[in-house]
Amino acid sequence: MPHADDLPPSDWITRFAPLLRSLAQPSHAPLQALDLACGSGRHTRWLLTQGCHVTAVDRDAAALARLADRVGQAGTTMLTCLEADLENAPWPLPGRTFDIVVVTNYLWRPLLPPIVESVAIGGVLLYETFAQGNQTVGRPARPDFLLAPGELLQACAGLRVIAYEDGYLHAPPRFVQRIAAVRERPWPPDAPPRYPLD
Repeated sequence: MPHADDLPPSDWITRFAPLLRSLAQPSHAPLQALDLACGSGRHTRWLLTQGCHVTAVDRDAAALARLADRVGQAGTTMLTCLEADLENAPWPLPGRTFDIVVVTNYLWRPLLPPIVESVAIGGVLLYETFAQGNQTVGRPARPDFLLAPGELLQACAGLRVIAYEDGYLHAPPRFVQRIAAVRERPWPPDAPPRYPLD
């Protein structure tokens, strides 16, 4: 089994690379991305390859140090590591918004509103975590860490949902909910919003 530092990014996250590219700034400034509860940084590393400036947040200082080392000197100008206890301290990024917000395999319900609020106008939220039913196939099994049916959809009220899944995945066996949602920018009434998926 691969070490956590070597895991590839989730296919749910990489699926939306075309959507991320559509957010590109006319000024050519890098997109601002947040990888919340980033762990080993598999999604941080992927976001860096997409040309994003990434704020990687986790409570594990050692994991953040390994991530910074792995990215190396060339990538450090595009990476900000932030050590923060997300469950026992205030939201660490008050007032900040991001073009891309990524959360995987993490659920702390009091943070759902600030996570959604951190999506900038025109930005995208990519979220994937465990759902009820997972207790029948492995961990996590506690209800505190498992989304109820439709819970992620409800948490993203106010965003436009591009894609949503709630069900069982085989490899590895797990029950998940996952969503891709955008905070729409104002559009002319006669121009429907377009979000490329391929």
